[in-house]
Amino acid sequence: MTISVLLADDQAIVRGGMRLLLEDEPDIRVVAEAADGVEAVSLARRLRPDVCLVDIRMPRLDGLEVTRALAGPGVHDPLRVVVVTTFDHDEYVYGALRGGAVGFVLKDAGPALLAEAVRAANAGDALVSPSVTVRLLRRLTTGGRPAGREPARPLSDRELEVVRALARGRTNQEIGSELFISVSTVKTHVSGIQAKLGLRNRVEVAAWAWEHQIVAPAGQ
Repeated sequence: MTISVLLADDQAIVRGGMRLLLEDEPDIRVVAEAADGVEAVSLARRLRPDVCLVDIRMPRLDGLEVTRALAGPGVHDPLRVVVVTTFDHDEYVYGALRGGAVGFVLKDAGPALLAEAVRAANAGDALVSPSVTVRLLRRLTTGGRPAGREPARPLSDRELEVVRALARGRTNQEIGSELFISVSTVKTHVSGIQAKLGLRNRVEVAAWAWEHQIVAPAGQ
């Protein structure tokens, strides 16, 4: 099944590059492009793409406002929004995910991570660029929705390894390579972990890991 994507960025050259990267993937198709936030909201509501890739800094409405309009609390039938930006400031990351985004990817993260973020969003999961994950998750564990509870059934040693990798921002491919297991096995472990913890996606699993000191920052 092909994943339909809307691109929203005020720079035509950036949209063109992202389109080329994504349409090189056999299961992804760009259905529309928007040059500003108002156009992004209008096109997204009309076309209902599977995933919207939204820049932060855009004219008329910025990416955070677009995210809230399409996916924020109280939005009926919200769309899946992934913020793709050059800027990894804490307030942007935190604001995007609190506003309903299901991913936050830096533009220099590379085509593989961009495509995986689209697939993760389409599957109802979440993905955040590794370089901002630690900072983000440590903030997500304060206030808002609880980061989870003690599992009804203990996590296995393998599941704990997967949790630690998630908390460090690893993609499914990277986790598979590190643990010498297939990507499909990684996905099975992630689903099982979410079920045991009663959490919705990998970002919340990673936040739970930080809150419960399952993983610690490098050097500690």
